[in-house]
Amino acid sequence: MDGDYAVVGGGIVGLSVAYGLLNLGKRVTVFDEGDGAFRASRGNFGLIWVQSKGLNEPAYARWSQRSAAAWSDYAEELRANSGVDVALQQNGGFDYHLDEASLYARAQQYEALKERLDGDYPFEILGHNQLKKEEPGIGPKVAGAILHHQDGHVNPLHLLRTLAGEVRRKGGEVKTNSHVSSVKAEAAAGYRLTTDDGTKVTADRVVLCAGLGAMTLGPALGFKAPIRPQRGQVLITEKTAPLMSRPSGNLRQVDEGGVQIGASAEEAGLDDRDTLTVTAALAAEAVQIFPALARVKLLRNWAALRIMSPDGLPIYQQSPTYPGVFLVTCHSGVTLSAAHARLLPAWLEGQADAPNLIPFSEARFHV
Repeated sequence: MDGDYAVVGGGIVGLSVAYGLLNLGKRVTVFDEGDGAFRASRGNFGLIWVQSKGLNEPAYARWSQRSAAAWSDYAEELRANSGVDVALQQNGGFDYHLDEASLYARAQQYEALKERLDGDYPFEILGHNQLKKEEPGIGPKVAGAILHHQDGHVNPLHLLRTLAGEVRRKGGEVKTNSHVSSVKAEAAAGYRLTTDDGTKVTADRVVLCAGLGAMTLGPALGFKAPIRPQRGQVLITEKTAPLMSRPSGNLRQVDEGGVQIGASAEEAGLDDRDTLTVTAALAAEAVQIFPALARVKLLRNWAALRIMSPDGLPIYQQSPTYPGVFLVTCHSGVTLSAAHARLLPAWLEGQADAPNLIPFSEARFHV
């Protein structure tokens, strides 16, 4: 065997899993399709986000909380080993509302979830005047916000680069520009992976972290893989003086000083082109929340595709027909990076202390 594990997918999800497996002493090969792939890891919003996760499934809220709680030590470990600061800031995040009705409707949802989590869901509702003390730059049309204290953000490009470097430093192999075209069971044991250029690698186990690529490879390996793309469009401004102290789901000031604005949720298939209609709407809403943005230049914008399951939750599943082949997919790769690196490998290994991921199996899609 060339290795213990082959990880198909070289984005944040795949590299986080590979990093964690290497920490367990496993031999790992990562297949990274290359720049022709839909790269959510290079187009995302960089949030570590707990609020709104798991409104209908508390297990998802708890899983997000476990990952968020691990992020501080995780980021420091990456910095200590690589010398790269992934720019973690985790002093809470805002959910802004432009009318009181939507603010309090969302607060009621959070109160219901908090009860199901035995009170472990630290948030508070800030009306306009209270919010103005926290964020003096907000506009008069902002009715208020929900402040959730477990939220934060990082530089996702620094995270991606650091994980790739650390996987290599720990002895893992990252095969770039390598699209896996087939995975076949070997006669003796393990699996043979073949790439488009004919390269063949064998491994005892396979973890499919290929994002939208799992729509094709997943069913061939016994998974339902009911995932779809969802387009999100993002804008970024020139560097500006500090404008906001905390991120929100649609606004954050990145560590370099620019303001990132987003993010739409569009059912557009595999079309990852940006559109003027959506970017204009995003910009207009951002100016309502922070009027000073009207005087700041936009530098660039892009669209990227999320990986969405029918209910928005991650999917963690071992193939029912190919033992030792796993599907790991989610749309919150940054939030869950710490959990994927520190907790998920125990599940892959079948350890007694592994997290309970049954709520995220494909069994929930049976009808």
